[in-house]
Amino acid sequence: MKLLIASDIHGSAYYCRLLLQRLEEEKAEKLLLLGDLLYHGARNPLPREYDTLAVAAMLNGVKDRVACVRGNCDSEVDQMVLDFPIGAEYCIFPVGKRVAYATHGHKTPACLKKGDLLFNGHFHVPAFEERENCTYVNCGSVSIPKEDSPHSYLVLEGETLCWKDVETGLPFRTETL
Repeated sequence: MKLLIASDIHGSAYYCRLLLQRLEEEKAEKLLLLGDLLYHGARNPLPREYDTLAVAAMLNGVKDRVACVRGNCDSEVDQMVLDFPIGAEYCIFPVGKRVAYATHGHKTPACLKKGDLLFNGHFHVPAFEERENCTYVNCGSVSIPKEDSPHSYLVLEGETLCWKDVETGLPFRTETL
């Protein structure tokens, strides 16, 4: 299964539109959103074309392909305009013979063990690193990247991870699990 993983849209209609365009171009079966969909957060600047209702409408248009976990900027009020659940702290899914945990990143499941995969957003910086208790993967941020990283999303196909620039659709990093 081809999975597109993204985080931190933060209410940007501009970058949400590009993300959904990339979803179609990638022909990904599912879109896994790692939180912070609508609100920009008190410490972030307003992202380009900030329009939470437009973002909600766009995401509702692909609701049958979306799985989502809650970010630190997501609230119960956000759930009122979204037609798919956003309240889960994390989700678990298989990647080959490994167990993958997807969270926003402000909370980490305590049950991780060596060989597990941990997918996050939250920090707005793409990352891949072997840690003591898991392999850590960060998809970066769709709308408010940090540390001079590109506006990004991640494609997981089989055991290959490919980070791509949401504005161009071009890859900038590839890793094999």
